[in-house]
Amino acid sequence: MKKWVYWALIGVFGVVFLISAVIVGNYVVNSIQNDKLNNELSSIHKDPIATDTAPSSDGSHGIAPSVNPSDPFLPPQPTTPPMLPEMVSLYERNKHLVGWVQIDGTNVDYPVLQTPNEPDWISYYLYRDFYGKDDKHGSIYVREACDVFRPSDNIVIYGHNMADFSMFGHLYQYESQNFYKDHKLIRFDTLYERHTYEIFAVFHTSGSYGVGYPYHRFNDAKNQEEFDDFVSQCKKLSFYDTGITPEYGDKLITLSTCDFHIENGRLVIVARRIS
Repeated sequence: MKKWVYWALIGVFGVVFLISAVIVGNYVVNSIQNDKLNNELSSIHKDPIATDTAPSSDGSHGIAPSVNPSDPFLPPQPTTPPMLPEMVSLYERNKHLVGWVQIDGTNVDYPVLQTPNEPDWISYYLYRDFYGKDDKHGSIYVREACDVFRPSDNIVIYGHNMADFSMFGHLYQYESQNFYKDHKLIRFDTLYERHTYEIFAVFHTSGSYGVGYPYHRFNDAKNQEEFDDFVSQCKKLSFYDTGITPEYGDKLITLSTCDFHIENGRLVIVARRIS
């Protein structure tokens, strides 16, 4: 091999290595920062009195824009019950807070956000953190068309499937029925009420239009037939039979994250409210 070819290849490989190192380094730094933020929010949630300090005023924590109380995802103010104490301090930091989701035995333990169902707000938190700052991890957020407080028949909650297992990165474990048997319950508290949900279906589907099952579009059933059809489709697609069949009138939540088994795939976990 000629020397110039040899050195050219060395140079190419060196550039590739440096670029890869920068990408990996940035991801590691972002993961550390995201983990620090999530630990901070979790501490506030678990002990709101001890951690009741406002975000710094130097701009390091830019509060997401406040929303008008009449926006559709907020409950009617005159009839609003008292806010849960663990939500108050977090809500003061970000008025887009609508709840908290938690699953024992996983990393899922996060605030849940929602923005108005308007074009400028769609998927706002897909790549933004709790304080509205750019972050590849994004935040856990509710589909804009859902009503968390009424609530809708099915509340769809999105989160990234991160390689560091943050956000919804641990949900892949539900592909195993043995894991499901020991982790059947999801805790999803709103600003005002505490609720527990029981998983009844876990499945893969495509997120491509006209290809996969459009589970995310089911928010409110027009009638019992439409509700039963959604439940039937979810159970049909499920990796395993949980023995649970929600009935018309039950309230559901759907956790949705990316799935890398298929092109533009989604991993979907659907649960019914039991308390």
